[in-house]
Amino acid sequence: MSNEIEIGRGKRARRVYTFDEIGIVPTRRTRDPELVSTAWAIDAFHFDIPVLGAPMDSVMSPATAIALGRLGGLGVLNLEGLWTRHEDPEPLLAELAGIDDEVTAVKRMRELYSAPIRPELITSRLGEIREAGVTVAGALSPHRTAEFTDTVVNAGVDLFVIRGNTVSAEHVAEPGREPLNLKQFIYELDVPVIVGGAATYQSALHLMRTGAAGVLVGFGGGASSTTRATLGIRAPMASAIADVAGARSDYLDESGGRYVHVIADGGLGTSGDLIKAIACGADAVMLGAALAKASDAPGLGWHWGQEAHHEDLPRGRRLRVEPVAPLAEVVNGPAHVADGSANLVGALRRAMATTGYSEVKEFQRVGIVHAER
Repeated sequence: MSNEIEIGRGKRARRVYTFDEIGIVPTRRTRDPELVSTAWAIDAFHFDIPVLGAPMDSVMSPATAIALGRLGGLGVLNLEGLWTRHEDPEPLLAELAGIDDEVTAVKRMRELYSAPIRPELITSRLGEIREAGVTVAGALSPHRTAEFTDTVVNAGVDLFVIRGNTVSAEHVAEPGREPLNLKQFIYELDVPVIVGGAATYQSALHLMRTGAAGVLVGFGGGASSTTRATLGIRAPMASAIADVAGARSDYLDESGGRYVHVIADGGLGTSGDLIKAIACGADAVMLGAALAKASDAPGLGWHWGQEAHHEDLPRGRRLRVEPVAPLAEVVNGPAHVADGSANLVGALRRAMATTGYSEVKEFQRVGIVHAER
């Protein structure tokens, strides 16, 4: 049965779903939350919770990456951010937090982010995380990857993330500019690679065929992104995750048993969104705004991504976020509010218990209904 609808005589559109349009349904036994495991593993790396901190300066610093690692998750450091351009970015982050006017803020951000990326700072920041004894992950955009790969790998990164608004296995570049050959790059690299974003079955399948260990679903920075308004591009996350999960299943058969992890990235503002992402087929989630709300987040009450200070066409904005609790309480509770902004993993654990599932992988089979808003 086709789920396409006619929007006019010359165009048909596929019906897709956001998180707000679906819900999970208890259909089997229940269990105590204490009997539920939220553990997740990718390649040789095991985590107590299926949460990655988004590589955004308002979310992850070396300190918060370490803190999230100690809470059982994975912090991913933005290797093109202020932490790798400036010796001491904390006063600069405080300065940005003190600017209310958006035009002034964008102008100042462009100035700060125009400073060159310093390889020695990449090495020292990743080294700081490694010395803390947690898994080390860093992210670059596709057009910076070839330039700094050796520096990142030599710094001892455990997981390498290539993250952009849209990443494809085949990119056509202007004459004289050599595009990143993902398949060759991943084949020659000695560490697992997570790559994205992707939002369709076909694009995800192509990325899986490059040898990636994980695929990011979505365009990242959901709350701070204005890509829908500026470019008209939108990926309703419930359908996008389900499509990519379908690609994962087909690739598992195609490759003879190679499992590629699906990581939801964007539009995950509350614990309910996190839960629905996994119910749709995600193995883990990459959180931005949800972690930027921590009182000890480096954004100091503000949240933004790389797109917010693009030199030609900003596709993001600085978003004012109200701090709700320290990072530890945002992730593992206890929650003191009932809006889904704190104790994210506790909410996942309770949802799994209520629907009768004991492991994250099992929870992907939970029943889902479409609820008209």
